[in-house]
Amino acid sequence: MLIKTGINIVKIIVGIALVVIGLVGGLIPIFQGWIFGIPGLMLLGSVFPPVKRWTHNIMEKVKKKMKF
Repeated sequence: MLIKTGINIVKIIVGIALVVIGLVGGLIPIFQGWIFGIPGLMLLGSVFPPVKRWTHNIMEKVKKKMKF
């Protein structure tokens, strides 16, 4: 139980750091922010169900738009 809690805390910290790096990268033209933002959201989604639902909904919309 304690190990699972520790793993979740690490996932939250790394996920938030990646999302912040992704946001900063979105503002800097040379830096690709989505490369860090998407994995950060996926890590946060593994801990927080609302984030997982939100990212799943976005992926479904993207899949619909990609179909020709």
